[in-house]
Amino acid sequence: MIQTNINSDFLDLFHHIIKDYKLDNSNSLNVFTLKMQNNRFAYNDLVELLGNNLYYFALSRTEIQRLIDNKQFDTLVKRTKSKFRDYTSNEGELGEVMLYCLLEAHLNAPKILTKLELKTANNDYVKGADGVHLLKLDEENYQLVLGEAKLDAELKQGVYDAFGSISKLLKNGNKKLDFEFDLVNSQLVKEVYNEQQYEKIKKILLPSTKTEETNLDYSFGIFLGFEAKITEDEMKLSNSEFRTQIKNRIKQEVLDIISSFYFQIKKEEFMGYQFYIYIIPFSDLAEKRKEIIKELTV
Repeated sequence: MIQTNINSDFLDLFHHIIKDYKLDNSNSLNVFTLKMQNNRFAYNDLVELLGNNLYYFALSRTEIQRLIDNKQFDTLVKRTKSKFRDYTSNEGELGEVMLYCLLEAHLNAPKILTKLELKTANNDYVKGADGVHLLKLDEENYQLVLGEAKLDAELKQGVYDAFGSISKLLKNGNKKLDFEFDLVNSQLVKEVYNEQQYEKIKKILLPSTKTEETNLDYSFGIFLGFEAKITEDEMKLSNSEFRTQIKNRIKQEVLDIISSFYFQIKKEEFMGYQFYIYIIPFSDLAEKRKEIIKELTV
């Protein structure tokens, strides 16, 4: 199997305030908040860790390895940064990076490809899933996890938009899902290092090449970032009181709209698909998502 590149220590940046909340049909929801320091979210720690791992998200494994083997480290950094849209108009790629990290670090599902890899210029727009990961459930059962990331000030709107995008993938007899699958097959050679590994993954993905019984299903990974407004009164709290209050408030805000998730996953079109849902709040979301991308790419 392909190995993950984002280690579980990525999760050390966060408080895990809702763990594997069970939704209908074996679906799960996890809510994290960034660690807090001096009554603020610790964005600097997040930026540093993302910066050290950004090339894994933006480039294929074979390209990364080739550049490292040739000691072209400056090219590696420049090529990674060139994939991102200009921070002044970049409103969604932070969500895609966060989803990638969570699917690898928390779900232990290694990346097959990301939408960013396919861009030939930073202002390209690539339709379809934000990323595709491969999840091993057991020796016989695997899932292709298609990613959908949304950053929206209102969490409930983000839920609606994310499931709306997934609904489009499932329309027209799953033709768009077939396109995603063909895309995975065409890009797979860029993500494996040797013929043995390539053939092993192919046996999982392509029924015609299977030598033993395995099953492959589609599932979806969803990342939702939303606005967590921090009030002036909360800023005046002691550090420990602030942490407690913010964590409790975020937890309640998510639970208050949990019915929105139930409403979506009960729709007939989503029956038989599994959803892995991740939620992280941001303060000053509109500015922070641009600031973080700026620090990562400029």
